[in-house]
Amino acid sequence: MYRAPDFFTVHRTARLYLLIVSIAGFGIFLILRAGTHLPSPGSSVAVPFINHATPQEAVPLGEAVRATLQQNAVDPLSRLFLQLFVVISVSFFIAWIFTRCGQPAVVGEMMAGVLLGPSLFGLLAPHAFRFVFALSSLEPLRLFSQIGVCLFMFAVGMEMDLSELRQKAHTAIVVSHASIITPCLFGVTLALLLYDQLAQPGASFIAFALFMAISMSITAFPVLIRILQDRGIFKSSLGRTAAACAAVGDVTAWGLLAFVVAFAKAANTAAAACCLGLVLIFVVIMLFVIKPSLPVWLGKEALERLDPTKGVLAIVIGIVLASSLCTQLIGIRALFGAFVAGLIMPTAGGFRDKLNVRVENISSVLLLPVFFAFTGLRTEIGLLHDLNDWLICLLIIAVATAGKLGGSAITARLTGMDWRESLQLGALMNTRGLMELIALNIGYELGILSQRVFSMLVIMALVTTIMTGPLLSLFGRKQPRLPRPLNQDPFPSPR
Repeated sequence: MYRAPDFFTVHRTARLYLLIVSIAGFGIFLILRAGTHLPSPGSSVAVPFINHATPQEAVPLGEAVRATLQQNAVDPLSRLFLQLFVVISVSFFIAWIFTRCGQPAVVGEMMAGVLLGPSLFGLLAPHAFRFVFALSSLEPLRLFSQIGVCLFMFAVGMEMDLSELRQKAHTAIVVSHASIITPCLFGVTLALLLYDQLAQPGASFIAFALFMAISMSITAFPVLIRILQDRGIFKSSLGRTAAACAAVGDVTAWGLLAFVVAFAKAANTAAAACCLGLVLIFVVIMLFVIKPSLPVWLGKEALERLDPTKGVLAIVIGIVLASSLCTQLIGIRALFGAFVAGLIMPTAGGFRDKLNVRVENISSVLLLPVFFAFTGLRTEIGLLHDLNDWLICLLIIAVATAGKLGGSAITARLTGMDWRESLQLGALMNTRGLMELIALNIGYELGILSQRVFSMLVIMALVTTIMTGPLLSLFGRKQPRLPRPLNQDPFPSPR
């Protein structure tokens, strides 16, 4: 049982403390005083002690404090902390508003990124915007955003079970690939009309058309899963079909995107073929060498533990970093390596779920909002300054929706689903979300998409993601039965 010390014990301890501090402090003062008379290195002349406090006395205290605070505010670390605080606070608030409106939180975070950019924050408070997001301070923010995307893609890879996909591939592959090839056709056709106006100067038509096709065909698999879970239909026939279609479609779409990136960065066709060959070798090694060996390396006991040990987490992080480094060196971006690293993680003992909790905690709260904010800094809605630009933006939204929703729904209907579930499946496949923003940022950084078309495509990603919930509810309504005539026999005799 704890007993408080008496008065005399406290008094004795305080005197001992003051004695030790006084003796040590006086000794430090004498040594520093004596050291000021020592000659400086390289000089034999003693330097007399100079009191530097005299010039400071001429500066008013308030002015000195203000100057110090201003100097500390522009320090790179202080600026980064300010940016993270602003981004996380605004993202959490906007996400909360969107969840109250029935939308996934990630949609609110995407919108918060746009609002923090020049489209709103820079328009309403330009001086504050330039101070918080100064151009010279954006490189650390960009690196943070890339780390967040890699962790997110690692989590996406862990959510995909390749064995389950193989079981459902025969039913999902037709719908998923039709939901890719149809919007790809629409995107390439649209690129033919928009290339002269909206491509980045110097970008080839093939690269621009392929990026337009990819931007039309991507489905946000993680957002789709969250919507299915929120609505309680994840285990239903529609939910399982949508999840399988989105998973197969995502794997295909990211493979196509890797091909497009390799083609866009390569100097010629031979270099692109060599790059794709290296990608194929990398994927084969990861899936057929590392994946079967990983459970043995980690051990059965480690996989079944409730909390993975630090050693296991170190191995996992090392695999993610090495995989990301390999694809970055090959030339198809680090996020592809992180995605493949997620695919090879063991599933025994719920190991993926345990890892996912840890990855999502830091990724969704801290790093992904930074990516959304960095995307928002590149999105300037003010560049759409006339009616023609807005008509093009509306055309992009209509073409993207018709290709993705229409292509998925019609194909699903042809495979035997009824119209109501086919349209619901099409609405789910039309969800683009974060995956779209990742692809768009790659196209922008490669110098293929201009800032105008980048802004239009970001708006398209937001609109098509926001409309998923309302369309799902609309298509899910059952048609009311027509009232039976009063003179009709309620129990007609069979014929």
